[in-house]
Amino acid sequence: MSNIYEQGLDKCEANYSPLSPLSFIERAASVYPHRTAVVHHEHRRTWRETFARCRRLNSALRKRGFGLGDTIAIVATNIPAFYESLFGVPAAGAVLNPINIRLDADAISFILDHGEAKAVLVDTEFAPVMREALAKCKVKPLVIDIADAHAPCHDRLGEIEYEELLAEGDPESPWELPKDEWQAMALCYTSGTTGNPKGVVYHHRGAYLNAVSNALSWSLPLNPVYLWTLPMFHCCGWCFPWTIAMQGGTNICLRRISAPNIYNALADEKVTHFCGAPIVLNFIVHASASEKRPLPGPVQVMTAGAAPPAAIMDGMEDAGFKVIHTYGLTETYGPAVFGAPQDEWASMTREERAAVKIRQGVRYPVLQDLDVLDPDTLQPVPRDGETIGEIMFKGNVVMRGYLKNETATNESLGGGWFHSGDLGVMHPENYIQIKDRSKDIIISGGENISSIEVEEVLYKHPSVLEAAVVARPDEKWGETPCAFVWLKPDAAAVSAEELIKYCRQHLAHFKSPKTVVFHELPKTSTGKIQKFKLRKIADELGSLT
Repeated sequence: MSNIYEQGLDKCEANYSPLSPLSFIERAASVYPHRTAVVHHEHRRTWRETFARCRRLNSALRKRGFGLGDTIAIVATNIPAFYESLFGVPAAGAVLNPINIRLDADAISFILDHGEAKAVLVDTEFAPVMREALAKCKVKPLVIDIADAHAPCHDRLGEIEYEELLAEGDPESPWELPKDEWQAMALCYTSGTTGNPKGVVYHHRGAYLNAVSNALSWSLPLNPVYLWTLPMFHCCGWCFPWTIAMQGGTNICLRRISAPNIYNALADEKVTHFCGAPIVLNFIVHASASEKRPLPGPVQVMTAGAAPPAAIMDGMEDAGFKVIHTYGLTETYGPAVFGAPQDEWASMTREERAAVKIRQGVRYPVLQDLDVLDPDTLQPVPRDGETIGEIMFKGNVVMRGYLKNETATNESLGGGWFHSGDLGVMHPENYIQIKDRSKDIIISGGENISSIEVEEVLYKHPSVLEAAVVARPDEKWGETPCAFVWLKPDAAAVSAEELIKYCRQHLAHFKSPKTVVFHELPKTSTGKIQKFKLRKIADELGSLT
């Protein structure tokens, strides 16, 4: 029997268009043409002006031969050029590759080569590390300098500057959405928790849906004033560049993250919302009286990463901030889980409320499914808040896969679920909570650090016999690497300070240990290091201040 709804009711141009967040800025320029879109020191541009600049970027890239499937990287802090690239680059059909500004030259050159970057936009602040990285690249991309007047370094590496590139483009150029919403839009690399970082591929549909879900989950109103404390390079700013365009908001750029800069921006620009890692909340709570300024009103805050300590959450509430906790991964376009508030929380004591608010939460509206499963059977664990399993995701806001890594893609998406690698529990109210990280990831200031990567460096030191790295609580960064080291019997003496300095010579500074403990490593009968015992020792050392 034929389906009557398949007769003469076909998909056509009038009733269907591919989902893409590129549509949000076109609408913002139409609906809010005179509303301020981007603020950066003396620069204040409307949505009409910002859209024209994105069209110029799109047009200029196309004129230079960049198009479908070409990777264009960017190394920059939170400045207007970064915001514009999140629209202008994918509008040309190219794929934007935001690179973590905290990486060293080796990691950056690996990413540029692996992603086959045809061009890279470079904030001149990062010219020193980029000069070293580009020298190591197998194929040299076109370098486009972003000469921001407020950058501390003004070295030029490229043959053209960003504003000169925009001048080549047409502000009235066509703004075309992709014909296929599955088309690659961004390439975001993981932090290399097991060897080299993996390139996570985003598509237009996923970016669109997560941008919408950001607003829905946070009850984000029209025309918010949003402060960029969250790095735009981190999962494309958790998709919030597109969310703010969708809501016709105002983006307040912030090059340098510090308590005075945050408070000044909050007060001067009447900020209503911002996102950030727990370390940003720490800056705010522990700011001195001279650094603080009165808030313009209640400020909504979204935080992710390691759950902020209860004292930080309480301090934020006391200061007039309303904090929501979220969770996600690079592979899920940033946050895809949030601590949805419940009516009964209002009757809880502060301690009880803090205990439930640090849970990672429930799924975003656009996430099809979220569960804690037995990783072997893929069956849900009991919803008892105690039985540990692996947190898994399913739906449109899960990545396409890892670039050039079919094995890792198949493993991570096996059995119809994205395997996060995070171990957690499911509470009776269907809220998940992380209990451990299966790969011993250390989350420091919102950035992932591989214990294995740090251990490999320590093992190369001529005096080191054995090394193991775990997380130690840190009041500023949430967690920092704590290295347990056992020296060779006949080796030259070495101090903790010397080992830390050695690591900093071979790693990005944020990945280097803040603590070194000389201690024989506990092992199982088969010789495996018992890291849980070392974590206990690190916890007993207390928080670094």
